[in-house]
Amino acid sequence: MAADPGPTMRLTLAHASTIVDAALDEARRLSLAPMTVVVLDAGGHPVALKRQDGSGILRVEIATGKAWGALGLGAGSRVLADRVASGAAGAAFVNAIAAASGGRVVPVAGGVLVRDGGGEVLGAVGVSGDLSDKDETCAVAGIEAAGLVPDTGAKPA
Repeated sequence: MAADPGPTMRLTLAHASTIVDAALDEARRLSLAPMTVVVLDAGGHPVALKRQDGSGILRVEIATGKAWGALGLGAGSRVLADRVASGAAGAAFVNAIAAASGGRVVPVAGGVLVRDGGGEVLGAVGVSGDLSDKDETCAVAGIEAAGLVPDTGAKPA
């Protein structure tokens, strides 16, 4: 008989609310353009979303596409951005992902996986509004504020 692995942690509304609010606080602290923050659970379903006044009309879709792509690949959306920058083969891969996802994936930084302390994926955060690297910074700040572990997809230094 297999041992019971115990209860699995899940991304709660309380986590998602903390993530969104802390990400927007970081954007304000850095004086960034108006942001939109989306938190998805591990199944890709929205848990929380906030859009600052003045955030562009496509920002919800862009932020969702960043988070959804991170979930789909099992790594932060920076992986896709790095693939695009790697040349023709990387661009072909990203084009294939775009086709396979029905255009739902946005291949730039700013989609960050949310992991628990054991490395289990709980969901993803997508942020859109400023430069992608700055969006990613806000997502990381939000995830860390919730006591969870961000995974941007960046290669270790």
